[in-house]
Amino acid sequence: MSASVSTPVSTTVTFQEQASAFAASASESAPAPLATLRAAGAEAFARLGFPTTRSEDWKYTSVSAIANTPFVAAQERAVGTLDAAALEPYTFGGAWPLVVFLNGRFAPALSSIGALPDGVRVMDLATAAVQEPELLARHLGVSAPADRDGFTALNAAFAGEGVLIHVAKEMVTDVPVHILHVTDANGAGVMSHARHLLVADRHAKASVIESYVSLADVSYFTNSVVEVSVDDGATLQLLRIQRESPTAFHVGTVEARQGRDSHFMAFTFQTGAALSRSNVFTVLAGEGCGTTLNGLYMLGGTQHGDHQTRVEHVAPNCFSREAYKGLLDDASHGVFNGKVYVHPEAQKTDGKQTNNTLLLSKDAQIDTKPQLEIFADDVKCTHGATVGRIDETSLFYLKSRGVGQLLARQLLMYAFAADVLETIENEAVKEALEQLTMVRFTGETHH
Repeated sequence: MSASVSTPVSTTVTFQEQASAFAASASESAPAPLATLRAAGAEAFARLGFPTTRSEDWKYTSVSAIANTPFVAAQERAVGTLDAAALEPYTFGGAWPLVVFLNGRFAPALSSIGALPDGVRVMDLATAAVQEPELLARHLGVSAPADRDGFTALNAAFAGEGVLIHVAKEMVTDVPVHILHVTDANGAGVMSHARHLLVADRHAKASVIESYVSLADVSYFTNSVVEVSVDDGATLQLLRIQRESPTAFHVGTVEARQGRDSHFMAFTFQTGAALSRSNVFTVLAGEGCGTTLNGLYMLGGTQHGDHQTRVEHVAPNCFSREAYKGLLDDASHGVFNGKVYVHPEAQKTDGKQTNNTLLLSKDAQIDTKPQLEIFADDVKCTHGATVGRIDETSLFYLKSRGVGQLLARQLLMYAFAADVLETIENEAVKEALEQLTMVRFTGETHH
């Protein structure tokens, strides 16, 4: 990759001016939680700007293509209309609560959040800021503070579009809530900054699906932040599915904070966008809690996909498991950077992290860097990464059984990917993603 890429001053000023103007004008009538976050975001972005490749966390990913494009804030456009039937291919056939955002704006006409499980509340962020100001004051901007980095700051400055999902204590539900972000032709040139807040109270259990899809091949910029609070004894699963336009830009950040004996699970599926970045960060702040972070990325053409994870072990007797797999074809470029940080007081930590990548062409490349920083002496932590090509022995075996060269390669790619997909607990989503993967590599459907 090239050396450092600086952000052009003129474009930074454009983003900065938009952020400051929106934060100032919208905050005049905004509820306090949003007004506070917007002001903090505008100030932080003015100071931080976009990250450059001089930053270690962005060493392999230049965002100059985003910084050089004059996007228009989603709030400057009308909500728009869309035939609900157009969403059916993206809902996994589930009769679940559905929250739809069209071109970055909440679309109540396309959403169906009336039939909620007991103890589960779902409302758009603007409504939540009015009806639940104390809840937002406790959680909004806490896991993901406005000054985390330039993208989180920009998101905070435009805060307003998003959803609150609150699961009351001891409420256990196997009915997921699906947040669906849709972009059509009217979304060309738009930047959206959804901020979602997921709160699971003590001993609650729930799951959330977050999808990003495109109905048109247009260029736009998604910059989302998901803040997660998992209280003592609670379990929350988050499935993130990014299959946006091949000319889009996507930066998605998940920041979680976990209480005692809690479990946070996140799965990231990434196949879309010209340039995408997925950040999944969690703080294991309570004793006896655990996290499971898995992901699958499949890239082709000149796509660039970056995955960053950070697991911060603060309390003792906690575990973390990470498994990310990638399939890179053509001249695509993948990045995986996984950090496990163990504080001195986090004794009896048990952490395992793996990243496995298949390079399907001579021009595809991966930069992978699993990292451990351990400041406790009684821990069990391992990490590893593999980069390789199709296994010739397995290929020979399939060919010797009468399977053609192309199909044999495709089946081995699918088997490699399906391994991590098996970790998804939601059967409908798992089958749908397996189907997408099979079609990508074989051109055939399976049942």
